[in-house]
Amino acid sequence: MATPDPVRRPVSAVLFDMDNTLFDFVEAQLFACRAILGHTGISDRDEDLFSYFRRTVHGFEHHANIRDFLSDNGAFTVRLFAECCAVYEAAKVAAIRPYPGIMHLLESLHKNGIPLAIVTDAPAVNATRRMERAGLSGYFTALVSPDQSGAAKPDPASFLLALECLGTGAEETALVGDNIRRDIAPAQRLGMVTLYAKYGDRYRSGQDASCVPDYTAENVAEAGELLYRLTGCSG
Repeated sequence: MATPDPVRRPVSAVLFDMDNTLFDFVEAQLFACRAILGHTGISDRDEDLFSYFRRTVHGFEHHANIRDFLSDNGAFTVRLFAECCAVYEAAKVAAIRPYPGIMHLLESLHKNGIPLAIVTDAPAVNATRRMERAGLSGYFTALVSPDQSGAAKPDPASFLLALECLGTGAEETALVGDNIRRDIAPAQRLGMVTLYAKYGDRYRSGQDASCVPDYTAENVAEAGELLYRLTGCSG
């Protein structure tokens, strides 16, 4: 059940995180890992490769994770590495699907005149490809990544730039994201209303005991119910 109203001020704009808030990017990564494993024949366990991406060594999408996996399994060659990177990128984008209900939610907010923006740590090129694949680009006024803002979350730079793009103040804007530390906490510090997309936080890796979101949604339907209430829109 959606959390009750702890905040009773109107919201006139919404910022969304992208990965694991609008679509299941973990599942897309797993699909890409399966494609690489099928190409190389090294293993049939997704986690054998996916565990490399989950490390904090190179970053969640960095090709160096593939290089390390191939090297550790005695299979690295420049040619195979290049092939695997190409397989990875193609499969990752191909697997992108919006969570059920997300498109209806965005369409409803958009039709009701609520400005929307994306705040993501994905490189702008990758983020744009994923949004286009998901069919969601048309609902958003801006897509802000560290390429534009100069800093990754939880630095406030991307949030501030997104607010500037929408022409709204933090106090009248809601932020929806699946990571407490990188999404919810910095948005709260800026004065935004925060909605924790718990449904996308599969590994609970970004927890922060000092930060309590204003709202929590266990699924997209609850997120929609909360956003309709906050914005005064009808679904």
